[in-house]
Amino acid sequence: MTSRSSKVTARPSSEARAVARTQTLIKGQNGIGTVRKTTLPGGLRIVTETLPSVRSATFGIWAHVGSRDETAALNGATHYLEHLLFKGTNRRSALDISSALDAVGGEMNAFTAKEYTCYYARVLDTDLPLAIDVVCDMLTGSLILEEDVDVERGAILEEIAMTEDDPGDCVHDLFAHTMFGNNALGRPVLGTVDTVNALTADRIRRFYRKHYDPTHLVVACAGNIDHNKVVRQVRAAFEKTGALRSPDAQPIGPRDGSRTIRTSGKVELLGRKTEQAHVVLGMPGLARTDDRRWAMGVLNTALGGGMSSRLFQEVREKRGLAYSVYSYTSGFADCGLFGVYAGCRPSQVHDVLKLCRDELDHVAANGLTDDEIARAIGQLQGSTVLGLEDTGALMNRIGKSELCWGEQMSVDDMLDRIAAVTPDEVRSVARDILGQRPSLSVIGPLKDKQAARLHDAVA
Repeated sequence: MTSRSSKVTARPSSEARAVARTQTLIKGQNGIGTVRKTTLPGGLRIVTETLPSVRSATFGIWAHVGSRDETAALNGATHYLEHLLFKGTNRRSALDISSALDAVGGEMNAFTAKEYTCYYARVLDTDLPLAIDVVCDMLTGSLILEEDVDVERGAILEEIAMTEDDPGDCVHDLFAHTMFGNNALGRPVLGTVDTVNALTADRIRRFYRKHYDPTHLVVACAGNIDHNKVVRQVRAAFEKTGALRSPDAQPIGPRDGSRTIRTSGKVELLGRKTEQAHVVLGMPGLARTDDRRWAMGVLNTALGGGMSSRLFQEVREKRGLAYSVYSYTSGFADCGLFGVYAGCRPSQVHDVLKLCRDELDHVAANGLTDDEIARAIGQLQGSTVLGLEDTGALMNRIGKSELCWGEQMSVDDMLDRIAAVTPDEVRSVARDILGQRPSLSVIGPLKDKQAARLHDAVA
């Protein structure tokens, strides 16, 4: 069993305002699962979780910037920058960066989301100092040269084309646009062909300088590691490039967001010559800080989170109308989405949509049974633990928690919170969320008469 601790120990410093502050956020058993946090002068936060039983370590840096922070003209800049940080620094070429990790059998990658970006490397514990030096160098010393911008533009345009060739993926971008329209949350993370072609090296460099300040970054490391050593190595790496130049700077807090306008009852159809029709039927969900998110997680699991879920049973098992059908939630700082996805033959799209809408309406009006809720709680607890079985998942958890919530929750506390969800809480959130008028996004080769009937699903 783990417990929380808020004891703070300060490292000595000649300047009282420039002291590194260290806290034990979660105290594990015999050091296993202990989560510690140090805030360096300059506002850089370093969070670690110790797991002595493994021989690996995952090191990541989370940036408080995503596609939500882009103007319409800058759409795609965050993801573009993710590519460019691998292209070289004053100390390393692009080949030096990739070969350094390849030479020790390590893995290095990055991902961009709507509200954050993460760069990470997974290595043997003995090679962690190398991973720290390489990733920190990339984040603080990127050159962003004109020629690299031009070369990477082609790669990003191919990535956009690849996404558009996968309608099962593309339909989720379409659904975000259906729900949020042309504001930042409704635009694709990758950008568009037009916006990517319009981005220049100068504009991307300005974006980089604004959003990659240490106060906007969280370093996260998990595995067979020593917190104090990680802190020293990260500090040394950042000081090499002069990144910690403002000792009195304070880290920014979790994103507040602004009240995002979402639509209801809207239908968007993107005609494509595909073998299947890909549909997402959904409505506004919950912000990631909403206390009801635990009940929403149970509801989502029972509705479309597994083979025993209502949607899977009704659409696939009983009728064979779709191979893939599931529900999902997305939580942002101030809002969220709930969606149901299905891929089916175009001739079956209206039957699938009617079944999904009927199930959502039924659960909104009548709730779930106690047995369904109990099964969903067990499934959610199991998947939570199984999803944290490697150092990469642990790094993701502590890094995202610090960046998005500003706090850490132990696995035991998470399991307790899931177990504490009551049937009444699930039924209440079902009424609130599923009782709203849905919107619909469809990609597929629907004929005019079929397309005209799509509004029936959201009426």
